[in-house]
Amino acid sequence: MDTSNACFYAKNIKKLYPGTVALDNVDFQIEKGKVNVLVGENGAGKSTLMKIIAGIEAPTSGELFFMDLPVGFKNTIEASEMGIGIIHQELSLFPNMTVVQNIFAGREKTKGVITVDQKKQKEIASLALEQLKYPIDPNSLVSSLRVGAQQIVEIARNVAKENLQILIMDEPTSSLSDSEVSVLFDVIGDLKSKGIAIVYISHRLDEVMKIGDNITVLCDGKIVANEQIKNISIDWIVEKMVGGKVFISEKTKKRVNTEEVLRVENLCLFRNGRDILKDISFNLYKGEVLGIYGLLGSGRTEIFEALMGICPPDSGKIFLNGKLEKAKDVSMQIKNGFALVPEDRQREGLVQTLNIKKNLTLSSLQNYIKGIFIDKKIENSAADRIIGEAGVKTSNKELPILSLSGGNQQKVVIGKGLLTNPKILLLDEPARGIDVGAKAEVFGIIDALAKRGMSIIVISSELKEIIALADRIVVLAGGIKTSELSGDEIDEQSLVALSSILAIKNGGSHS
Repeated sequence: MDTSNACFYAKNIKKLYPGTVALDNVDFQIEKGKVNVLVGENGAGKSTLMKIIAGIEAPTSGELFFMDLPVGFKNTIEASEMGIGIIHQELSLFPNMTVVQNIFAGREKTKGVITVDQKKQKEIASLALEQLKYPIDPNSLVSSLRVGAQQIVEIARNVAKENLQILIMDEPTSSLSDSEVSVLFDVIGDLKSKGIAIVYISHRLDEVMKIGDNITVLCDGKIVANEQIKNISIDWIVEKMVGGKVFISEKTKKRVNTEEVLRVENLCLFRNGRDILKDISFNLYKGEVLGIYGLLGSGRTEIFEALMGICPPDSGKIFLNGKLEKAKDVSMQIKNGFALVPEDRQREGLVQTLNIKKNLTLSSLQNYIKGIFIDKKIENSAADRIIGEAGVKTSNKELPILSLSGGNQQKVVIGKGLLTNPKILLLDEPARGIDVGAKAEVFGIIDALAKRGMSIIVISSELKEIIALADRIVVLAGGIKTSELSGDEIDEQSLVALSSILAIKNGGSHS
């Protein structure tokens, strides 16, 4: 391995877990002032390698070198003191603390010995958020922010570090809109100009091609390729990752059905002194995939919360099979035939202390009860069936849920919803943070469910994904439905234009 251009390199890194070789003699180098891309399928070992570099995990064997000097981090504090920061795929914020408290957690600015310099912290936090061009009040509680805004806080926490030398970004754009991604890329360019090294992990291969300087491909814990981005293509990356070509195929024929399953009329939601949703109307047919597209803050997730009874609407009507329904709470909506796969699978979709089976059957436990006990035989049978149908890759359903890769965790969340026997499946960013192979599998599940007659509503920030998935697309901007597209009307340019706040100012189409 030629390390002449590396500011940091890992040599012969091996990481063993009980029954698993997560990393197998991996050599990896990070070049100063470059975007060092790391890709691979879920479970390839990317996050494990980054945790070792950031001091979260210790390697079983191997060596780490920083500026050609051997290093060994006992914890993240030691790594941080050397100038290494990490933005995790799964957010690591404190929800009961403010934005500014999260940005400086563990490295507070002080006056004297013990007094926290609140004014200085707020100034630095505000500058970091201003650099990211995101209007978040530094005094806001993180728990009050949407996932995308929390992702911005996670990024700001690292951008605000004064001694930053290496910044690891693990799926940093998974919850960001296209405009927010563009701002992040500008920030990355600024960091590069200051000589800061970026390690960039993403399943969005078009981003990798746009932002990266060099690329390393991991497969089953081993390095399978190293190359400069300028010398490769997306096809090359996919082939190295999965050993073949896997693409999300565009449907050649859109489904058409006239049997209405759901009708929403004039849905309104008022929160924190403003209209979150204003007069939203749409319908859904049997066996249809209806897309909802909009930027972060457009009200897309709030529509799902209203339909599921998580946050009942202030006004408007919801008709299920022609019958007026009141979405009072989640349990009632599950009985009415709704199932939700939330955007944040770790926090809202899974119970991390439970095993795979228990996570799968959690929402449908009433189906396995005999008397006052759970019938283990029926529960096991249901779990086995859905593991097979959803294609969850596991050797034992009794294993911890966190033993699964991100893609397989997502299949578990979908499977949990399917075990409630829903008529309507709500999918909020179903492909967030999963690799190209798992993404194709999840989309295959969606297509198969629609063909079986299930009605599906899907939210996706990815233009190509939602175009490939949806039969019709409802476009939102600022809590208002600006248009509804179908057939040849659906294209990337229209979606981008109609999801802009300018669409509202120009009148929009409320069809």
